[in-house]
Amino acid sequence: MTAALRRAWDRLSLYLPVLLMGLLALATWWLVRNAPQPQEQRAPAAPRHEPDYQMNGFSVRSFAADGRLQSEVQGQTARHYPDTDTLEIDQVRIRSAGQAGRAVHATADRALSNADGSEVQLFGNAVVVREAAPGQPRLEFRGEFLHAWPNEERVRSHLPVTLTRGSSRFTADSMEYDNLAQVLQLRGHVRGVLAPGR
Repeated sequence: MTAALRRAWDRLSLYLPVLLMGLLALATWWLVRNAPQPQEQRAPAAPRHEPDYQMNGFSVRSFAADGRLQSEVQGQTARHYPDTDTLEIDQVRIRSAGQAGRAVHATADRALSNADGSEVQLFGNAVVVREAAPGQPRLEFRGEFLHAWPNEERVRSHLPVTLTRGSSRFTADSMEYDNLAQVLQLRGHVRGVLAPGR
C-alpha cells in the first residue's frame, strides 16, 4: 500500500509543475481580461471665458519702490477672466500719477484692463482728466470709448471725442494723444473753439 502510494505520488509530482504552470497561465489570462483599460489621452479643454473670481465694492492701490502711491483703481464690481488674464470692472474710477507726478483721473461705466493695469479700455461715459500743472492747463477727454495706457501717458479713441484744454474745446471723430511726445492728432470732422491766451 505504501509502495502504491509512493508511485502515485511520484507520478503526481512529475505532472505537478505542468499543472501549476497551467493554473498560473489561466489566472494571468483572467487578470488581463478583467483589468481596467487605460483611458485615452484627451486634449485639454479650451479655457472658457468665465470669471474665476469676483470682487465687489473694491479698491486696489499700487505703490512705487519709494512708497509713493502710483495708482488706485476702485469699482462697484470686478471680474477676472483667466483665459485672457483681464479684469472687467463696472463703475470704474482710476487715479494714477504720471511721470511728472501730475494726477490723472479716469471714470467710466465699464472698463477692461490687462493684468498689470498698463492698458485700460473705458466704455460708456468715459472721461480721462489730467490735472493742471504750472504752464499746462487742465486737459479732459470725453467719449463713449477711450483706450488709455497710463504708464505711457497715451489716450486713443476710434469713436467721437470731446477734448477740453483749459477754456478751449475741440470735438473730433477720432483722436490719438501722446503726452510724453506732446502730440495730439484729431481726425474726421474736427471742430474747435480756442480761448484767447492769457
